[in-house]
Amino acid sequence: MAVAVVTGGSSGIGAASARALSARGWHCVLLARGEAQLKRVAAELGAEAEICDVSDRAQVDDVAARIGERHPAVELLVNNAGFTGRRGFLDLDAEEVEEIEEIVDTVYLGSVWCVRAFLPLLEAARPSHVVNVASVAGMFAHGSSGPYSAAKHAQLAFSRSVRRELAPRGIRVHTVNPGPVETPGFPQRDLLSRRLGSRLVLQPEQIAESIVRAVERDRAEVVIPRYLRAAGALQALAPGTLARLSTRVRGRA
Repeated sequence: MAVAVVTGGSSGIGAASARALSARGWHCVLLARGEAQLKRVAAELGAEAEICDVSDRAQVDDVAARIGERHPAVELLVNNAGFTGRRGFLDLDAEEVEEIEEIVDTVYLGSVWCVRAFLPLLEAARPSHVVNVASVAGMFAHGSSGPYSAAKHAQLAFSRSVRRELAPRGIRVHTVNPGPVETPGFPQRDLLSRRLGSRLVLQPEQIAESIVRAVERDRAEVVIPRYLRAAGALQALAPGTLARLSTRVRGRA
């Protein structure tokens, strides 16, 4: 039975991904910080649970070693762990700036530490896969979530570059960039309160299916919904225009 390691596996996209993978015959090892919820999801799926804060490189190395003692190879790593403060850089006062480090350490460096730590197990299973769950926030930036967007930009760049590095080792890297998703860690109350905005909000199960399809179809990069690719292209080609539009929309909100 193929083994999949899923970070942030206790809720939201991580738990939905574990359910989708388990339904297809994968054996999942779920990583998260919250023990109670993590164990509930693992028990539901017949999966394994490992307490781990992916922002802590030592913890990631330790959990990879423990998993390696039970499983000589890992066919899939899903880097999904993350959180957002949903505030701009200037919204954080002197006592709150540590939140910037926490976001970067979890969203960006967490993916880096996991790829490095699980690399021997992924190589042992080749051909194997890594899925980095980034965000459309990594394709274009807006001021209302500066630290999170910056971390997602870094994660997306890492994912794109490491895809080329790992290909010769038989490891395929995929990036999934969702738009707004309703999860416990990322509630979309503001969008859901608007008639048009509610149509934009995705569910974790939709992202989970996209993750599975990216692996099955060897898709390098997926954007959900697809039309949001245009926002990334617009920022690359006309960053000033997108900035003005974003400012107007935020002002009206």
